[in-house]
Amino acid sequence: MNMIERVIVTVCQVLLWLSTLVIFVILAANTMLRYATGASLQWANEVPELLFPWLVMSGVVLAAKHGAHITTSFLVEKLPQGLRQLCAVGGWLLVTGLYATLARATWLMLEIVHDEKSPILQIPGSVTYACVMVGMAMLAVLALFSAWRAWRQPPQVGGVAEVHW
Repeated sequence: MNMIERVIVTVCQVLLWLSTLVIFVILAANTMLRYATGASLQWANEVPELLFPWLVMSGVVLAAKHGAHITTSFLVEKLPQGLRQLCAVGGWLLVTGLYATLARATWLMLEIVHDEKSPILQIPGSVTYACVMVGMAMLAVLALFSAWRAWRQPPQVGGVAEVHW
């Protein structure tokens, strides 16, 4: 599990940094070009639009892994230990199923949006939608690992073990 999680985190970190860097460089270069010459690169607005969803989805997955999403666990904390563990495992399995369902639904949409092309670079719309599918699949895997951890390590009073998002 840890190796798969490390791969997911590394892939998301690389995507996050690369997309941020490329977006910044393109927008900065285009801005300087516009001020220096009065002209701009036609494709310079399109690339950030294509990369931004990848940046956002990688951030969502990283935030989920690091427990940075909001949680409401006060009701679960009032339950007895065995029921708390059952809620944690059941909740994570439900979350896993929902993310997997979203990944599958996005997979089925890829063929439909593949025909939509970006105006200048002619990049298929499926490139942008693929980030949602990949992100949802990664979130499903992380949720499944959280279900496993909740099963192996019962939730503690004052917080549900490893259940942050």
